[in-house]
Amino acid sequence: MGTLGITASFFSHEVLAFVGASVETQTVLIVQVLGALYLGFAFLNWYTRGFVMGGIYNRPLGLGNTLHFAIVSVTLIKAALALGSITIWALTAAYVVFAIWFSLVLFRSPPSS
Repeated sequence: MGTLGITASFFSHEVLAFVGASVETQTVLIVQVLGALYLGFAFLNWYTRGFVMGGIYNRPLGLGNTLHFAIVSVTLIKAALALGSITIWALTAAYVVFAIWFSLVLFRSPPSS
């Protein structure tokens, strides 16, 4: 998420050119805002990396990550089926793995030490 956030925030023109989108002021702004969102999520996840997660512990963080990865997974699956790009399929696979993983973390009790 951090890599995507930095890339989208600081290299938005290049990201849009890579995906073949038109480089207009509005699309550049949207990509930069999305980059800021990814960077915010990355910092939130990084700062809570040492805390217990699962069950009732850090539930808002787990729920936010689960919702993000699940919704983007569905969106990417639709896009991958329509476009058939290998890049989108690879990104989709990563998002599906994280959606499943965060769902497991969210709905199971944390391991006892």
